[in-house]
Amino acid sequence: MDMKIFMIGGTGLLGSEGAAEMIRRGYEVSTISLPPLPQGAVLPPEMKVEFGNYMELSDDELRKHFDGCEGFVFAAGVDERVEGAPPIYDLFKKYNITPLERLLRVAKECGVKHAVICGSYFSYFAKAWPGMELTKWHPYIRSRVDQENMALKFADDNFSVAVLELPYIFGTQPGRKPVWVFLVEMIRGMKKVTMYPKGGTTMVTVKQVGQSMAGALERTRGGACYPIGYYNMVWTEFLTIVHKHMGVPDKKIKTVPKFLYKIGSRSMLKEQEKAGHEGGLHAVKFADVMCSNLFIDKSLGCEALGVEPDDIDAAIGDSIRLCLEILDGKAQTIDMKGE
Repeated sequence: MDMKIFMIGGTGLLGSEGAAEMIRRGYEVSTISLPPLPQGAVLPPEMKVEFGNYMELSDDELRKHFDGCEGFVFAAGVDERVEGAPPIYDLFKKYNITPLERLLRVAKECGVKHAVICGSYFSYFAKAWPGMELTKWHPYIRSRVDQENMALKFADDNFSVAVLELPYIFGTQPGRKPVWVFLVEMIRGMKKVTMYPKGGTTMVTVKQVGQSMAGALERTRGGACYPIGYYNMVWTEFLTIVHKHMGVPDKKIKTVPKFLYKIGSRSMLKEQEKAGHEGGLHAVKFADVMCSNLFIDKSLGCEALGVEPDDIDAAIGDSIRLCLEILDGKAQTIDMKGE
């Protein structure tokens, strides 16, 4: 299938894997991306990369990128790790909503037929569990739901819009810092026993995200949100795999009661307040989310988009090994924020 795709964030972890999958399927992919390229990053040689800040381009400059394209993929923005001056929602809006609204408008005007947006699985749970009031307490989650609602307004018979509600993703891009460094550092700091709350999460490999992007371009008609999850694990199962790849397979895991976890979260919240910062996730209220099973059945999104099974254990191992190299000063990386 020959399709021209314009992507924002094509040099990032998700974007580069999505581009590789699309190129495998015969698509032509171009991207505009912020420098620098991560040291050692392997990008598909067929992808056309232009460096720059898409947020600073005029509508006319954007039109040149969309010219002749049938598909558009947004694999950029900022995630929940960002904290800053309150209200932090404004920062998420600035990077995840306002520029995307303009991109979708220009794409549609240029005759693009299919758009895919990398979102968050927190949006799925905000809708599935209204009693938890996730959009009320967590500015990041509210911004992701608002991003979805904005994007879906563009969908019609001639312009399909798919939002991928992505969970934790395993796999690496050389030179780019994984989100798991904090976890590996924390586990190292707990010498005898790893203490962690109850609960668990769904997860996918980065390869599966690439497949979901390409599948969403091909299969979506109108507007759709796809909850993406393939492997569901409680935290103890996940940590057992992490311990194995950290070289401490026999280390014990102790489940901490929620109230104790909340005490730790309160001190984190106080530190943020002291620094004059607000987090995208309310530290104390997020304990309720962390202690839940954030599971998604693969039939809801992955199977609908043609995502195939992958080796999650190996992908977790890749992520953990890179984290260890970073902590031991053996790998130079750039942060994932802003990609």
